Amino acid sequence: MPATKAPEDLLRKIRQGNRFLLTSHVNPDGDAIGSELGLARLLRRLGKGAVVWNLDPIPAIYRPLPGSDRVHSGAEPPAGFPEKFDSIVVLECPSPDRTGLEEHLTSLPVINIDHHLGNQHYGAVNWVDSAAPAVGEMVFRLAQALKVALEPEIASCLYLTLVTDTGGFRFSNATPAAFEAAAALVREGAHPEQVAQWLYESQPAAVVRLLGEMLRTLALHHGGRIATVRLEPEMFARAGAAAGDSEGLIDHPRSIAGVDAVALVRRREDGSYKVSLRSRGEVDVEKIARHHGGGGHRNAAGYALEAGGAGSSAEVERAVVSEVASALPMADTSTAAPEGATGMETAGTPAHPVSVEAGAEAGDLGVAQATASRAESADESAAATGSGAASGAATGSGATSAAATTAATGAEHASAAATGKATAAAGAGKPAG
Repeated sequence: MPATKAPEDLLRKIRQGNRFLLTSHVNPDGDAIGSELGLARLLRRLGKGAVVWNLDPIPAIYRPLPGSDRVHSGAEPPAGFPEKFDSIVVLECPSPDRTGLEEHLTSLPVINIDHHLGNQHYGAVNWVDSAAPAVGEMVFRLAQALKVALEPEIASCLYLTLVTDTGGFRFSNATPAAFEAAAALVREGAHPEQVAQWLYESQPAAVVRLLGEMLRTLALHHGGRIATVRLEPEMFARAGAAAGDSEGLIDHPRSIAGVDAVALVRRREDGSYKVSLRSRGEVDVEKIARHHGGGGHRNAAGYALEAGGAGSSAEVERAVVSEVASALPMADTSTAAPEGATGMETAGTPAHPVSVEAGAEAGDLGVAQATASRAESADESAAATGSGAASGAATGSGATSAAATTAATGAEHASAAATGKATAAAGAGKPAG
């Protein structure tokens, strides 16, 4: 499907407006944040006012981005809203409820810019291009249509969206358009080495400790074709990590040889669950997420389960595994397990069926953390409202294997292993998580 041009009514709305509010989905990922910050600076270059408002704070991995310190977060609107604004631009969000700010979206005309399948076209102006590798790439096309020269800071923010949403240009959305946009953004002044440092070499120690906690719950199912991990509130407490620090972690188990799908079950403080899903090839996890009111992309999606009816973490995990198994190609369900793997196996245990009563919650790291872009976005936004979405996740190949081997001996060792360079990974289906 060829890319679509920025519609004329969108260009007209921007040219005529004076001040814009920008927002995206809950638990914002790299595509969400990079698009917001890039578009905000672009609008200011046009002489417009722009304020970014997200319900959730920016995850630590994205705080080095230029302009991140100006983002307004929380349930309270920024000063002057809505009286001093002309329009709300919602980026990378297939439905208004996934912003977590939906009650405020009726105050002003909404401009909806997104690339997710199933976008509800809820805006007064809608630009939805499911062929776009990232919403940041759409913002770049918008800049071209508006004939705005980019500054290096804008180019780097938009380049980051491509890196995170394509899993470091490794996923199926790493199309010619993705590479062409990346090359153009580098010509405009984007700094790939700086973006790589932000994504892969600036992890807080708490994030790596949380990775170690999560890897202790690793279990393999169905001959090693499905991997599951969990996150529980107490794991975040032991690691000294915040909720946003789980972004990208899901992609570490995704890097295991023979694994076609991964589920991360994260139990929240209120007893609700966020389920993040990643997969390879034809394994469609978006259908699973959509069945539960979530969404995302084929290979990266997510959804939320309300407290009370979901059961324990172990019960949620078993139900998810059953659904994911039904999405595996029939011809492969009898594929031999990787050496040492049987129907179920947890990290650091003998290779025989064991209980996986070790609970956890979904999240994402490195471009493991960064890539939440196609996956996190889908997944994250979806999770906030019971709609789920996974907005991409990312993973470190080298770091993952190192981290996985040390997970059983402690989070500090996992942390040392994981801080090696992590390569990006995020879902070819990025959940709006």
